Amino acid sequence: MTAVDVINLKREPLRQVDLPDSIYRAEVKAHVVHEIVRAQLNSRRSGTADTKTRGEIAFSTRKPYRQKKTGRARAGSRRSPLFKKGGTVFGPHPRDYGFRPPAEVRRVALRSVLSDKLAAGRLEILDEFPSPEIRTKAVAEAVRPWEGRKIVFVIPAEDEFLEKSARNIPGIKILRAAGLNCYDLLRYEHVVLLEGALPLIEERLLRK
Repeated sequence: MTAVDVINLKREPLRQVDLPDSIYRAEVKAHVVHEIVRAQLNSRRSGTADTKTRGEIAFSTRKPYRQKKTGRARAGSRRSPLFKKGGTVFGPHPRDYGFRPPAEVRRVALRSVLSDKLAAGRLEILDEFPSPEIRTKAVAEAVRPWEGRKIVFVIPAEDEFLEKSARNIPGIKILRAAGLNCYDLLRYEHVVLLEGALPLIEERLLRK
């Protein structure tokens, strides 16, 4: 177990909490993290690029010119890729670029990222983040101690007030523990885990 300070919104230490070494002191496997991030980004690709083959071009089926005595190569259709506005050879068509690595590989990647953040001093445990109303100004004031940093706050469950209050603040992201992912953890410089999210993260990453 690794003892880590639990802080308040003023970044003042309140107490300590023990974090399992199997999650927060795991071996950092960069190649696994790379694979997971690539899978996440691939799944976001629309894959809608499309070109028409010669069978899809809306041209007449008549020969463009007679077979012989023109001095030109014989041609049977204006749809040929050799002609202007003809079909495309080996062009792109709609496809799904996504692939889904095994669940254990995804867990290894998350453990690697969390361990790297903690080792670099860029992971903190926050006791709570109260947000009784939808008010962007209040959340902006609350995160002032982290001013100048891109931060992702990991909350235990849906919090409509907090999520809506923070969504227009540049460099701040509210992420539910169920949606914890490598891309967002790497994209933001600082990771702040709410204390209530720790059991959920442990349950997910220690699953056999």
